Amino acid sequence: MQNIPEIKLGLISVSRDCFPVTLSEKRRSAVAKAYGDIYTCDITVENEADMSKAVADVKAAGVNALVVFLGNFGPETPEVLLAKYFGGPTMYVAAAEDAADQLMGGRGDAYCGMLNCSYNLGLRNIKAHIPQYPVGTPDDIKQMIDEFVPIARAVIGVTNLKLITFGPRPQDFLACNAPIKPLFDLGVEIQENSELDLLVAFHNHKDDPRIPGVIADMEQELGDGNHMPGILPKLAQYELTLLDWAEENKGSRSYVAFANKCWPAFQTEFGFVPCYVNSRLASRGIPVACETDIYGGLSEYIGTCVTGAGVTLLDINNSVPADMHATEIQGNFDYTLTDTFMGFHCGNTPICSLTKGELKHQRIMHRLLEPNSEPDITRGTLEGDITPGEITFYRLQSTAEGTLKAYIAQGEVLPVATRSFGGIGVFAIPEMGRFYRHVLIADRYPHHGAVAFGHVGRALFDVFTFLGVPKISYNQPKHLPFPTENPF
Repeated sequence: MQNIPEIKLGLISVSRDCFPVTLSEKRRSAVAKAYGDIYTCDITVENEADMSKAVADVKAAGVNALVVFLGNFGPETPEVLLAKYFGGPTMYVAAAEDAADQLMGGRGDAYCGMLNCSYNLGLRNIKAHIPQYPVGTPDDIKQMIDEFVPIARAVIGVTNLKLITFGPRPQDFLACNAPIKPLFDLGVEIQENSELDLLVAFHNHKDDPRIPGVIADMEQELGDGNHMPGILPKLAQYELTLLDWAEENKGSRSYVAFANKCWPAFQTEFGFVPCYVNSRLASRGIPVACETDIYGGLSEYIGTCVTGAGVTLLDINNSVPADMHATEIQGNFDYTLTDTFMGFHCGNTPICSLTKGELKHQRIMHRLLEPNSEPDITRGTLEGDITPGEITFYRLQSTAEGTLKAYIAQGEVLPVATRSFGGIGVFAIPEMGRFYRHVLIADRYPHHGAVAFGHVGRALFDVFTFLGVPKISYNQPKHLPFPTENPF
């Protein structure tokens, strides 16, 4: 996967000077042995001088994600300054006691020390990741480190991301508009451009010698789903335009995502629909959000970092017909009608996440732009039913007042034929009806949601928490009412 960080982990142990330093060192060695691929700093931090040396050591080793291990109670100030001066994502974990017969001379009290660690992180407003239950054996901590890696990847990615946009949002798509100040607060850089800038760049790629190679790659990917080969040269030209723009404009940033206007003027001036290209870039880790949806693009990028795979952006689009539910879902799956809906977009989902991807034309745009003729400028969508399996529907968003919020809901795509067009699937999320009303509607979320292919809600929740998102909503079970839910 391109365009996401490579994580190099580092492990630093800390020790309170009234505890044997050898206890922390022995336990650190056990953690390093259990995990394997982690740089282990030989300096055990007991004071601020040790802290400075340890930070310099892991930075020199190329570490970009740090695990601070409380092998015993730990020194409150030096241990939290590790996160401050390291500057990258940092996790704090603590050692469980080893055995009953060691509680007299070999007790470490890290269970207690973690409380003081958390308190001191708060005093200094230092962001750090603390697992759900941060005290454990070496094998427990190995699992915590495994769960930390995608969190660290997302945090590094977001803080080194440039989000490039082209064109204002289309008319009547104010739902995709939100203040961008919170993005700068997260560390994201924004470059906003006109559609004319993109059009000029596109024309400058006419007769680019790389176009035949891209066409060949598209033909191989599409196989017998290549129903509109005549549009491939323009799509290849456009793909090269975006890739070159990303490389030439990332500047000081390491990673890039896009949020581009894609209709209706796009079709009349560029002569095609860009969805298939968007799907191809998403599969490489370069999301291209539809309709200049900046927060949609950021949400997609976070999901890409968490999963290490392509994601998509879909409309929370239409209800499942009652007859479809009665004949194909009821009795086969434990979902009510209101637990289900259809997620749809024109054709931006990676082909690997479709049961069969086919190059087609966009029916809604065709109805609007060329209703009485064969499809021409409305060609370019990648269509098909989304592959059944586990998914996570989620979004990071700003309110109109500039406050961040997010939602996460795990569910699945059902193996039910949609009998419709676009990139589309029958989605099922437990308590979706209540979630739809009391989160999506009540909290005024836009119609776009990012979709990660797998259950990754735990990691996304921790990423949003690390980034300081004050409100994270989810599909609460029946016994846990939403604040706006009528109790009668």
